[in-house]
Amino acid sequence: MRRSISSVFIILGLLAALHAWIGWQLLPALSIHPGWIALGAAVLTLSFLLMPVALAAPYLKRRGLSEAWSDRLAWAGMLAMGAFSSALLLTLLRAIALALLPWLAASLSPIQRQEMVELTAWLVLALTAAATVIGYLNARRTAAVVEVDVPIANLPPALEGFTIVQISDIHVGPTIKAPYLQAIVDKVNALQPDVVAITGDLVDGSVRQLAPHTAPLAQLRARHGAYFVTGNHEYYSNAHEWIDEVRRLGVTVLMNEHVVLRHEDAGLVLAGVTDYTAHHFDPTHRSDPQAAIADAPAHHPRILLAHQPRSATAAAAAGYDLQLSGHTHGGQFFPWNFFVPLQQPYVAGLKRLQGLWIYVSRGTGYWGPPKRLLAPSEITRVRLTAR
Repeated sequence: MRRSISSVFIILGLLAALHAWIGWQLLPALSIHPGWIALGAAVLTLSFLLMPVALAAPYLKRRGLSEAWSDRLAWAGMLAMGAFSSALLLTLLRAIALALLPWLAASLSPIQRQEMVELTAWLVLALTAAATVIGYLNARRTAAVVEVDVPIANLPPALEGFTIVQISDIHVGPTIKAPYLQAIVDKVNALQPDVVAITGDLVDGSVRQLAPHTAPLAQLRARHGAYFVTGNHEYYSNAHEWIDEVRRLGVTVLMNEHVVLRHEDAGLVLAGVTDYTAHHFDPTHRSDPQAAIADAPAHHPRILLAHQPRSATAAAAAGYDLQLSGHTHGGQFFPWNFFVPLQQPYVAGLKRLQGLWIYVSRGTGYWGPPKRLLAPSEITRVRLTAR
């Protein structure tokens, strides 16, 4: 407990220091008037305060804060988090550029250099605003459909063109509600898939808080049904309750198990595993691709739903043909896409590991800041095809 409290204070201290550094870098360059500097400092202080409050909003709701106010705080804090992220990156790039200025612009006069200092500060503000607005619009739109053909060795002719529509990482919660999910469900149903696969991180919050907002899942329609596997965020939100709730909505939950789908005169094995980290929350939920395929018919194509791409090594060893994953959000917004490989072997798109194809969705919603840049959300229509 004491270590957790210490970690919180360290994070808050770092966050405060980074906000102060942005102010120190930008405010004097933007204006010498004390009033404008004070206003800028107030905005940065508000940003610093809103970000931890947004993360604490679910706790505050449990302590009696109304849902409306909890959601407002979450919205404000998450928007601040997204803007801060861009401002920090751009301020850092500006500082590096100005440090190189004596070598890059030796012929500039002192007045011209001062003008450049001011101009680049305004440029940071303009680009931060643009990134925040464009990222918001990208995140809040209904995800586009991405078409992916996956060649499967020895695919039976009857399964040529078999379609799996994958949705992932929607994160129903403080800023994603029923209308957002309803638009996704309507778009999925319009594709008339053979199977719908939901590859985890559906929610951020309890069943009591979010059941009305996940209700549209009951409307999913597919020839062979809809299937769900847990993600790490389900375990942050009481996975056992969510497993029951998703089943109540008519979606099949695959917990280290499989189903055999009969499509015309051919068979297909669809398996699903619990999240890669599930055993940290419940030892009985340890993710096991090998167990998920136990006693499955031989010579059928084998497809695995696994939230995290890290499951691919075990899936390849177990003999799967295709793994569908999410978790990464494709980085969600620049530059976080460069950090995802520190934890995951694949960031986005179709990849190959030995005899296994892995498709990693960029996610259908978003987590945290309502912001997507250079990592668009997607509803993925996977089409099986013969080599």
